[in-house]
Amino acid sequence: MKLIVAVDACWAIGKDGDQLCYIPPDLKRFQRLTTGHPVLLGRKTLATFPGGRPLKNRRNLILSTDPAFAPAGGEVFATLKAALAAAPADTFVIGGASVYRQALAYCDTAYVTQIHRAFPAADCYFPNLAADPAWEAVETEGPYRYEDLAYTYVTYRRR
Repeated sequence: MKLIVAVDACWAIGKDGDQLCYIPPDLKRFQRLTTGHPVLLGRKTLATFPGGRPLKNRRNLILSTDPAFAPAGGEVFATLKAALAAAPADTFVIGGASVYRQALAYCDTAYVTQIHRAFPAADCYFPNLAADPAWEAVETEGPYRYEDLAYTYVTYRRR
């Protein structure tokens, strides 16, 4: 499996249940990379999508322990083990923090948007792959700029 995430300079990914910022070119890259592939996400991440609806043109594998949760266009799994049993190898893990933590061990590629700014109010973090000897940066693109934000795309692979 693969994962895709946007992190700040301290590897923060969110604040109050939402992303730290929205960078339209990065959202287009996210769409380009994930379209046509299954995505694995948590219920809270789904709630941040427009209308709280699953992503189009992707099989949405959603983790939720709420047995009544059944969004149209999504497949709900109570455990990561059950979701992994249904997830093909080309699945992208797309968040949130607890799903990333649980699924990271099953991923071999990480597409990271590294935002060159720290967001001090952040309250969710992703593991620092740059400091993890199990991962290596294999490709870097950028830096790019959107308004007052600079960012770089870094692809990590598990060693």
